[in-house]
Amino acid sequence: MGSDSDLEAEQAHLDRAYEALEASRRSASRLAGMVEVGRGGTNQARFEREVIHDSIVSRLTQLHIGDASLVFGRIDRTEAVGGERYHIGRIAVSDEDYEPLVIDWRAPVAEPFYRATGREPMGLYRRRHFATRGKRLLAMEDEVFDGEALLAEGAGSDLVGKAALLASLEEARTGKLGDIVATIQAEQDAIIRSELPGVLVVQGGPGTGKTVVALHRAAYLLYTHRFPLEGQGVLVVGPNRLFLGYIEHVLPSLGEVGVELAVTADLVVGVPTEGRDAPDVARIKGDARMGTVLSRAIDDRERPLRWDLVVPYGRSRLRMTREQSRGIVRSARRRFRGHNAARRYVEQQVFAALAASTSRELEPGEVRSTLRWAREVREALEWMWPRLTPEHLLHDLFGSRALLRHAARDTFGEAVADSLHRPRSGHVSEVVWTVDDIPLLDEAHAYLGPVRGREEARTFGHIVVDEAQDRSPMELRMLARRSLSGSMTIVGDIGQATGPWGAQDWEDVLAHLPGRRDPRHIELTVGYRIPASIMGPAVAVLGASAPWLTPPVAVRPGEEPPEFVRVLEPSGLGAEVAAAAVRARDHVEPGNVAVIVPRSLVEDVAAGLEAAGVEYGRATRRGLDRRITLVPVDLAKGLELDAAVVVEPAAIVDEESAGLRSLYVALTRATRRLAVIHARALPDPMRETATAAA
Repeated sequence: MGSDSDLEAEQAHLDRAYEALEASRRSASRLAGMVEVGRGGTNQARFEREVIHDSIVSRLTQLHIGDASLVFGRIDRTEAVGGERYHIGRIAVSDEDYEPLVIDWRAPVAEPFYRATGREPMGLYRRRHFATRGKRLLAMEDEVFDGEALLAEGAGSDLVGKAALLASLEEARTGKLGDIVATIQAEQDAIIRSELPGVLVVQGGPGTGKTVVALHRAAYLLYTHRFPLEGQGVLVVGPNRLFLGYIEHVLPSLGEVGVELAVTADLVVGVPTEGRDAPDVARIKGDARMGTVLSRAIDDRERPLRWDLVVPYGRSRLRMTREQSRGIVRSARRRFRGHNAARRYVEQQVFAALAASTSRELEPGEVRSTLRWAREVREALEWMWPRLTPEHLLHDLFGSRALLRHAARDTFGEAVADSLHRPRSGHVSEVVWTVDDIPLLDEAHAYLGPVRGREEARTFGHIVVDEAQDRSPMELRMLARRSLSGSMTIVGDIGQATGPWGAQDWEDVLAHLPGRRDPRHIELTVGYRIPASIMGPAVAVLGASAPWLTPPVAVRPGEEPPEFVRVLEPSGLGAEVAAAAVRARDHVEPGNVAVIVPRSLVEDVAAGLEAAGVEYGRATRRGLDRRITLVPVDLAKGLELDAAVVVEPAAIVDEESAGLRSLYVALTRATRRLAVIHARALPDPMRETATAAA
């Protein structure tokens, strides 16, 4: 801890930094008022004004940090490397003479603040962490990188700024994921500052901070590679909208507002979606072999005529033989990659064949002008090479058992092909697609090529994919097509693979992603969120579901073991859950509580909460903005709450496709308190820990 005089000196520095920040905001606001964006002047002048205006607005956004801490601490370098002293913070701030008061946490010189250890001090003599509230400095923690002092203080710990870290972990959750920029640890910083090119795979168990680290990496890459990433764009793909709402404030808190957050259904514009398919159908639609099925479905629509085309032309008749149509189709397939791009060529060849079928010297263009709207010609072209949208292709394919079986020949059996069948709608515009259809529509678009009047899919300079272990091969192929250069951060936990396509190892995922460079693998091993006291049931379940994985090592001992409550009568389950939720809410005041339930019990538990007069929200409607939230287990992944009440583990195991792994997810959401309420017998892996806790 620093002395009182040190505290006063650091407070004075913080005051100067905040004054300089406010001066920068005023200056940027004045500039914004001076730049008028309108219609006047040349195109070049308007473009330049818009660029300047956008730059100023972006700077104003970066300078607005709200109640977040501006400065996190200080590093003092040894005389051997210059002896400089730098304050590290959220954004860079300079005084009126352009002397730095605060260094941006992403700058290279700030790296030792997060990475230096007793074994590798990285040129530091001292590192100082600040505890602040608003603009007020409350306390400081010093780490002195001196050999004797380090030995005396037990410098073997790899935690950076341990007191500040533990204090932040003990704070109540708000229902929104917060940044960790003040307490980034060395293993996390190695991921954040990893090089841009190629695919980086981040494996991390519950509570290791993998999601927030991936978001900080996006902010770091935008800072370090502003050009070209600002123009190319950065995309973060989450598993569901509840998750996107949960993480939406992290990047703005780091000064980056231009990053796009999306679920995969958002990436195909203008297609209405509703719900998901049954797990067995979703698994088929996610299979990489569906690419072959779609390709064959398109081939089945590129076909020679069944008989010769004969068209009246004045006093004569023009003819194209069936064999000529076969040659045109064969030539179009050879010449063009995209189906729709070849349509014009097919039309030209058809009219050329008709023009050449008579002894009269006819120009193909003249024949086209005369016959382009003739019913016989239009029917022939639609038979040989129809213009197709992805929606028309899939609507026709899924609406016909015969087309499905033919396209799936040698790929899936008839029974599998038939499971994809669904009744045709009156018109393709009436179809409401499922989430599992979206990657198929995107794959079809890749084969068909651009459609006139339709916006093309956007590509990105860097893509972050969270919960990647649950992505299907078709979904991964869809995401790979949106990568400009193959730069991606893939984040997840094999131990939490619960979807129809839950991966057994990361090679299953990487097989469908860009492979221009060898992928890099980093594993997060330290659990910051979940205390050791409540990890017992989760570790036992992980040992049964994925014994080859090592659970993260908790940095906090925790307050108390999990609570297990057996309900003798199933009818009393709702009331007991309500009581446990209230106990948890009061215990973690002012934090939040998740009541995690299997889908089959959502309404029963909701009725129990209402009967007990407990105020609660539903994750499917209001996110996590209530003190107590009812969360179906399939939406729990990635969330972080102060307390969790897990309801009927046996039902979770029975109902979910990866039952034990879904239970593992449910048991690892809480940071302070865990309760398990059950009427049925607990799953085998949990029984020993429940007995020990009793």
